[in-house]
Amino acid sequence: MKTFSQPLSALEEAYYLQLLKEGNSEEARQAKNILIERNLRLVAHIAKKYQNVDEDMEDLISIGTIGLIKAISSFDAVRGKLSTYASRCIDNELLMLLRSRKKNAREVSLYEPIGTDKEGNEINLLDIIEQEQTDVVEQLDLKENTKKLQCLLNEVLNDREREIIFLRYGLLTGKEVTQREIGEALHISRSYVSRIEKRALLKLREGFENGNN
Repeated sequence: MKTFSQPLSALEEAYYLQLLKEGNSEEARQAKNILIERNLRLVAHIAKKYQNVDEDMEDLISIGTIGLIKAISSFDAVRGKLSTYASRCIDNELLMLLRSRKKNAREVSLYEPIGTDKEGNEINLLDIIEQEQTDVVEQLDLKENTKKLQCLLNEVLNDREREIIFLRYGLLTGKEVTQREIGEALHISRSYVSRIEKRALLKLREGFENGNN
């Protein structure tokens, strides 16, 4: 990880905060840049708490820096210490990112079309693994599509692709696993897991489309 500048002393921090608030536009700009640069170590320290999630550290630091900038821009001395206030802002920014990414990742993966049913309607992986169905016709369609998925998993995917799809969507255990966790278990990078997953989903989609032609 890159090295960061040493934090400001209490006197230096007070000086630049005052300059940010009372200086002319150029002085305020320079003061803000210094406050950001000299607090990046705090961002990296907080980002480390999230290093086990499915995100790159550089991305976490970039997002955390947004929280730092917001903190510096809105800080008032009556709030207490800048570092305490900035820590909360950085944490909040990172948590918002992770919640959004987790929601979007599930939507992109589970809701991405992988084929069509007999009536030409798009179907996705969630349609196939969803268990609760109330309509008898829907149950029959689910059963047929599940059989088709099981066949495609064995026919069109190689062993590594099949393993990753099973792990990612909990098709055997019912417990979904993140790309980072899969990468650590298989001793490959998270980005490589992502590429394999996308390739496997594309194969499944093409398999469904060919099966309905």
